[in-house]
Amino acid sequence: MQAVPAKVVPLRQKRGLVSRPPNNSRMAGPLLAAVLCLVPLTPLPTWAAAPLLSQADATRLLEQTTFGPTDALVAHVQAVGVQGWLNEQFAAPESQYPVFPYAPPGPTTFCATNSNPNCLRDNYSLFLLQNAFFVNALTHPDQLRQRVAFALSQILVTSGVEVNFVYGMARYEQLLLDNAFGNYQDLLTQVTLSPVMGDYLNMVNNDKPQGTSEPNENYGREVMQLFSVGVWELNPDGSQMLDAQGAPIPTYSQQTVAAFATVFTGWTYPPLAGTPPANHNPKNFLGNMVGVPAEHDTSAKTLLDGAVDPAGQSMSNDLSFAMQNLIQHPNVGPFISKQLIQKLVTGNPSPAYVQRVSAVFDNDGAGVKGNLKAVITAILTDPEARGDVKSDPNYGKLREPVLFMTAAARALGTASDGVFFMQQASNLSQDVFDADSVFNFYPPTYIAPGTDLLGPEFALANASTAINRYNFANTLVFGTIPPLATLPGATGTQPSWATLQSLAANPAGLVAELNNLLMHGTMPAAMQTTLLSAIATVPASDPLTRAQTAFYLTITSPEYQVER
Repeated sequence: MQAVPAKVVPLRQKRGLVSRPPNNSRMAGPLLAAVLCLVPLTPLPTWAAAPLLSQADATRLLEQTTFGPTDALVAHVQAVGVQGWLNEQFAAPESQYPVFPYAPPGPTTFCATNSNPNCLRDNYSLFLLQNAFFVNALTHPDQLRQRVAFALSQILVTSGVEVNFVYGMARYEQLLLDNAFGNYQDLLTQVTLSPVMGDYLNMVNNDKPQGTSEPNENYGREVMQLFSVGVWELNPDGSQMLDAQGAPIPTYSQQTVAAFATVFTGWTYPPLAGTPPANHNPKNFLGNMVGVPAEHDTSAKTLLDGAVDPAGQSMSNDLSFAMQNLIQHPNVGPFISKQLIQKLVTGNPSPAYVQRVSAVFDNDGAGVKGNLKAVITAILTDPEARGDVKSDPNYGKLREPVLFMTAAARALGTASDGVFFMQQASNLSQDVFDADSVFNFYPPTYIAPGTDLLGPEFALANASTAINRYNFANTLVFGTIPPLATLPGATGTQPSWATLQSLAANPAGLVAELNNLLMHGTMPAAMQTTLLSAIATVPASDPLTRAQTAFYLTITSPEYQVER
């Protein structure tokens, strides 16, 4: 093993938990309730009925925790406050993806004898799963769970480009929903045992070294590089540690990759019902991968930071040792926390924000590391997340295509079977669950062009996707989106214009509604003037076109597309 330069960590960068000042605002609700219980017959003072949260910050919170604010949810969040809303979301009934039937390898043979004329589409593509994703996102109440699971799907990436069996991918995405508020080590363990991940990153049927044959290193590398510790040693604030020469320090070596590859030997697909188990079971995504001890390397393995996994361990003990080794590494908190902040709040979080959340990842207050519910709470209640308006010009993020579409649709109370959004997501280069590679649709380290700021979603911004955003908006607002004839039970997509149309006679009121709901009160005065002028060109006798014109111009504006 090559010598690794000694780590030089300035005092201000030393690893460790960050103490968090008490947040007295969290005590206000329970304290007020206790006081009121002592004097139940006294009329409530007028201030007690005031909203717990401003309209602007309630809308911002919904932008961060849902697939798009609605007027009803804004009023509700104002009434229950930040923590009240989060508690409701943590307890909300969990969305479920359809349970699709098993489809064997060899689609040509299978579909030749299948009565479904769309057999290939419905079994060997993600079409039905993607539709279900958008239906859930637009209508189901567990919005925060879905948002977190969507973020996790872009960190713990699998893709239909390689695993195009809808029954398997649906189970993998359900796994992310199931564990969105759980513990990260438990989640990573389940991801590791998923046959979808095993198939995607070549861990399945990965045999111990025999002769000149060596284990496949793909999963051993990516579980470190992308799913846990990252390539470079990190400070608690997410910045890179530097050695004495000012160079970044690698988190692991090629020898570490090879060691993890041997840890992950001996796993195969779960056996099909009615078939005897084998060393290499046939492709099957129903259940977790199963261990084949005869194909597992039982030698001692040196993992991260020199930790030695002893020889002679069982497969399950080796797996547990490896998962513990990964999660206990100090990089995991800042590496995963920063990406979750980027997905939910802002693309360019300050180091202090990352460090505060990373401290909660490391210790949820009860000594538990990786408590995702605590991490999500820390992200969304942090001072950098809350407030009516953010004045820092470096703050915010480009609405990624999926969130751009769903926010517009939910603002209109759109009813949809998901097909239109599935098609449009592909046009906008974010074909849900179908990323081109394990590196997701865009990297978390992408620098927005012309700046020195992190702007991950800008990696998808080009002339083609810019035009397609306008095309999506034009079709949603002005077009007719009929049901797909080849999809049984299809309903198409229908936005509701009732609310905005009712305001069209009062252009100022219409613009105020769009400002509040879509932009949490940040619409510049010049933009409001432009909208009023555009509305004035449409006769008052045509309230629908007035509403449509104002909405279209708002969602296609740069001010809307960059969420702040």
